[in-house]
Amino acid sequence: MQDTVRNEGQHRTPSDDAVREGTVVLVGDVRESDRANATFAAVRRVGDSVLLLGARDAPEPRAAEAPPLRLSKFHAPEIVFGPDSVQEAAHAAVRLGARRPFVVTDPGLLEAGWPSDLLTHLRATGLAPELWFDVTPNPKDHEIEAGFARYVEAGCDVVLGIGGGSVMDAAKGVALLAANGGRIHDYEGIDRIEHPIPPMIMLPSTSGTGADVSQFCIVTDTDRHTKMTIMGRALVPDVSVIDPRLLTTMPDDLNAATGLDALTHGIEAFVSLAHGPLTDHHALQAISLVHANLVRTMMRPNDAAARCAMAQAALEAGLAFTNAILGATHAMSHQAGGMLDLPHGVVNGVLLPHVIRFNGAAVPERFVPIAQAMGLSDVAGAPAEEAVERVAEEVRRLGDEVGVPKGLGDLGVTDADIPRLAHLTLSDACLTTNPRPASVAEVAALFRTAM
Repeated sequence: MQDTVRNEGQHRTPSDDAVREGTVVLVGDVRESDRANATFAAVRRVGDSVLLLGARDAPEPRAAEAPPLRLSKFHAPEIVFGPDSVQEAAHAAVRLGARRPFVVTDPGLLEAGWPSDLLTHLRATGLAPELWFDVTPNPKDHEIEAGFARYVEAGCDVVLGIGGGSVMDAAKGVALLAANGGRIHDYEGIDRIEHPIPPMIMLPSTSGTGADVSQFCIVTDTDRHTKMTIMGRALVPDVSVIDPRLLTTMPDDLNAATGLDALTHGIEAFVSLAHGPLTDHHALQAISLVHANLVRTMMRPNDAAARCAMAQAALEAGLAFTNAILGATHAMSHQAGGMLDLPHGVVNGVLLPHVIRFNGAAVPERFVPIAQAMGLSDVAGAPAEEAVERVAEEVRRLGDEVGVPKGLGDLGVTDADIPRLAHLTLSDACLTTNPRPASVAEVAALFRTAM
């Protein structure tokens, strides 16, 4: 049976037949007991999981045999949720051994006043925080390396990020370099972090990125004009402190973008090759909450119930995608956003309906529960293909309602950009778990359809 398992480096892209024949997700090393259950065409590691892609020529299991085991590992930080919870971050920092915590934020949030609130609580517990706020949207490689230099110079220990996804990714990047050294580029890919990183506490100020609970760090490579995906369980923060009050100071465009990002996380996690019962629950709950509350927060920014619901949606979507990983929408969005420094959630909102139709051709049945989570009652009893189309249409309708452009061309992407974007997409880690394999030509066609 050992002879039927190929090395993952020799089979990097699952074939269409392999995926159609079924995927088993296992944790850790591939064990003899696992191999005894089935014959596999390829082995691919995704984070802490190993995807065993079933061989087309594998013998049919005997009727008496049980199906192969499907195991999963679920990563999650300690979570503190609710209004007025910012002060809990200070107590968490003390528990984690902080003396001189490194607080990462950005100029916009600094102006809103939330970092000052956090600093007050940190000082009240006897800590001496160091503040760094030189972070821009889509954090750049050189920004993170400058933050790391500041961290070392100040003699810091615990890292706190208070802000949106860019701030939290920058904070993760600083913590990564603090323990591992080198350049941030050295860690692009999956599980390339060797040494334990300093404790991290995250306080999200937007309702969508999920960076406060995820094992992802997304950084812009300014030389290649693309986004690097750094992924590994070391990047899951120790504590996530979610105070819905922080969401009330978001501008409308950021509210829309991050809300659509959460929706994309939910949908892509639910159809991912690495999905499971735990991630499915969180994904569907996130989809339902975003669909019911995003527009409400746009119309009534101070609606406390809607803000709490969107904070929960972002959390649930983050728990889903950090464990199930993502798909083609994010793999494509990372490239367009990195090339043109575009808002990630907006690019997702443009691409998502087209990727839904692409993936729906392979796994239409997965979109039926998604349609139901969106309250699309007219799909009951209809063919699964109709659910695919209804979900795609509803995502586009929601994008229209919150002001997302209809095409990538409106964001500055040109036809000349597409060949490079398509090639870069194929090397993005998020494409690994997309439910339908995609070639360069198919990705390019998706980009053109989204123009």
